[in-house]
Amino acid sequence: MPRTIRPAQSGMLFMQGNEACAQAALDAGMRFFAGYPITPSTEIAEMLSERLPRLGGKFIQMEDEIASMGAILGAALAGKKSMTATSGPGFSLKQELIGLGCLCEIPCVIVNVQRSGPSTGLPTAPAQGDIMQARWGTHGDHPIVVLSPSSVSEMYELTVTAFNIAESLRNPVILLADEVVAHMREKIQIPESIKVKDRLKPDIAPEKYRPYAVEKGEFVPRLADFGDGYRFNVTSLMHDETGFPTNRSDVTGALLKRLMRKVESRRKEFTFVDSKDVEGSHLVLFGCGSTVRSIKQAAREAQAKGLRVGWMKTSTIWPFPDEIFQNLPKSVKTILVCEMNLGQLVHEVRRATPDKIRVDSVAIADGHFITPSDIMARIEVVYS
Repeated sequence: MPRTIRPAQSGMLFMQGNEACAQAALDAGMRFFAGYPITPSTEIAEMLSERLPRLGGKFIQMEDEIASMGAILGAALAGKKSMTATSGPGFSLKQELIGLGCLCEIPCVIVNVQRSGPSTGLPTAPAQGDIMQARWGTHGDHPIVVLSPSSVSEMYELTVTAFNIAESLRNPVILLADEVVAHMREKIQIPESIKVKDRLKPDIAPEKYRPYAVEKGEFVPRLADFGDGYRFNVTSLMHDETGFPTNRSDVTGALLKRLMRKVESRRKEFTFVDSKDVEGSHLVLFGCGSTVRSIKQAAREAQAKGLRVGWMKTSTIWPFPDEIFQNLPKSVKTILVCEMNLGQLVHEVRRATPDKIRVDSVAIADGHFITPSDIMARIEVVYS
């Protein structure tokens, strides 16, 4: 059961997105951070380097992003809620150990504040080019949850949610922000209390504990803390319930299916979507992250011109919210996907949308933010 805690600060505050992320992580109970400074996520590490020690937590600036990811996995196994923050180049380096976290079911939060790429790219320019990498960056079939904030308020709310999902699913969770949300400042209403979930601990004697065993009908095993009297093996190889390697196809196949089912079986709990004026609209704008801000304004401008335009947004990118496209009103003829890349989200929308509905896109990847004017120009082409 979640417990109610009081945030360090509450009420109306004026905060930067990265500051909101750092504050939310502390409020959610994060007590270990390992990272390496990288634009545009550096403010998260900077703020935590000051505040974590005051709360008895540990902040470590690691030698690189690979070591950062390894450190938070180790801290999580020792019982600490842990997090790292990076951007595209560092996110690429973390992928192998993200896979380890998925296979070994180690709860943690990875913040990726996206910037233009590939490679070093444009370090200070906004982009949304890591959408597919967030899902498929590490190899093999693996479970993952990816959340995307579109405002400073959501940066706070979804950081808390990321920790809650990580602990309840015993899995890494990615907060996929972008430079615009990370660096903007807005008013944010922090509630007087928030719900925080902690991992389920074993309720059996140490000698009977199996780190990857689940009760009938359940998909998430209980996780003991290293150093708490429970001794168990952690390996990057396929393993059985004891944590030791196995090549048995029935065991390895069952393991992979369980890993996927623990996310799929609870996807409705952490699918966060919103919409407005979809009913009766001919065209629906869709996006995630900071692009949502331009989408909303473009919809207002289109409606002022007498065009029947609504909008939808998702704060959950993975698992992808197929259901919102499969039950659209009959009036909808076109979905216009808006994203700061050359077309990643649009492929998922096309896959999930009935063939009778046209899927078009506004795709910009030149280091500039998508503006309402960019979207309006495409709306006018669709309506012409």
